[in-house]
Amino acid sequence: MSEDGSWDWVWKLALGCLVGWAILKMLWRWLSTTVWHWLTADVGHWFSTDVWDWITGHVVWSALLGLPVVAITVVVVRSRFSMGGYVYIDGGEDFDDEEEFEALTFQMWELEAASPTGFERACADLLLRDGFDLERHSGGAGDLGADVIARDRDGRKVVVQCKRYAKPVGNEEVQRFNGTARPEHGADLPVMVGLNGFTGPARKFAYRHRITLVDREALREWAQGRHLYDVLDDDLAAA
Repeated sequence: MSEDGSWDWVWKLALGCLVGWAILKMLWRWLSTTVWHWLTADVGHWFSTDVWDWITGHVVWSALLGLPVVAITVVVVRSRFSMGGYVYIDGGEDFDDEEEFEALTFQMWELEAASPTGFERACADLLLRDGFDLERHSGGAGDLGADVIARDRDGRKVVVQCKRYAKPVGNEEVQRFNGTARPEHGADLPVMVGLNGFTGPARKFAYRHRITLVDREALREWAQGRHLYDVLDDDLAAA
């Protein structure tokens, strides 16, 4: 199982391919010996006997030849379903299905598959789901550390920086965010989201300077439906 409590989608895809291949195999054998026998006798024999016998007799080579097909399928599936169809659009909060949006969740593999911009948009959408009012979603060069700016229901300004790093976010990145979150953006609650958590020194610095960190475990709970403030410590959420 994945850390989200569901079977990993890659294994689902592999199992689906295996079942699909078995079904096609049986269907082809049936067709090649009944209705289409007079048309497909030679082709059916070649495919269902010669090719199949070669595959079963050369398992390693078959696996190697099949890897490119699997890799392409994985890329297509991830690019199609990676962000669940939700995209934050600056200046608007109109969604076709409000109830569905209020139930928005992400699996961790979806967040891992997202681009840096897609990861920022996912965080913005989760804030919207939790009842925050988005003021800006900029991201990219020139944002001065503010990927998302929002206000909670009490009017507090929340400035969020999203780090989709393959490794824990280091102390240097947290220091840079601290240098702009309050002085530049006037944050009441500076929040830093790290897909793969934070280093020990980064955590210590954030604690001293009242920077709220959303590590991988907190992100998983947030993405799975809990309100952002519910997954944070009470003292940090009330900062």
